[in-house]
Amino acid sequence: MDIDFAKHPEGLAPAIVQDDTTLRVLMLGYMNRQALDNTLSTGRVTFWSRSRNRLWTKGEESGNVLELRSIAIDCDHDTLLVKAHPTGPVCHTGADTCWTERNHPAGFLPYLEDIIRLRRNSGDPQSYVNTLFTRGMPKIAQKVGEEAVELVIEALRDEPDKFLGEAADLLFHYLVLLNAKGYTLQDITSVLEKRHAP
Repeated sequence: MDIDFAKHPEGLAPAIVQDDTTLRVLMLGYMNRQALDNTLSTGRVTFWSRSRNRLWTKGEESGNVLELRSIAIDCDHDTLLVKAHPTGPVCHTGADTCWTERNHPAGFLPYLEDIIRLRRNSGDPQSYVNTLFTRGMPKIAQKVGEEAVELVIEALRDEPDKFLGEAADLLFHYLVLLNAKGYTLQDITSVLEKRHAP
């Protein structure tokens, strides 16, 4: 790779790390030629740590490595865009990113989970979500059942807009049910990941 490491102090090029699936920017590190070569040869993103004054493979202490997917060079040949798959939180604080943003393949769904949580705790009688929680588990479970039946009915018809609308209604009420039971989508994802594991 034709990187001009001489453009930067200490021969280090900025390496912007982006999740290959969500496209969320995860962190910024610095690479020298050694770090780049190590990244390419091992498939795990490696930086030059200025504080340690040595090569540092992300996750060597925490186990939360960055599995390399691709590397691109910018138009000036002095900055790297590293696309990777994170195996856990990227920031040393335990956050998904170094900007404390959530990084989830579903994108909007964790945000929607947060909205449901906030409205559940709002006490606002005008809030549909708060009303569901006030009426209790039987009503929440009933709504999931109703939405599931409506989705099945629309699946047998040929009206895409109605099908998508019912699918969205079911997913929304499913998230409400998960919250009512004390779970999140991540809990369900973990179950699926275990089932998928070889």
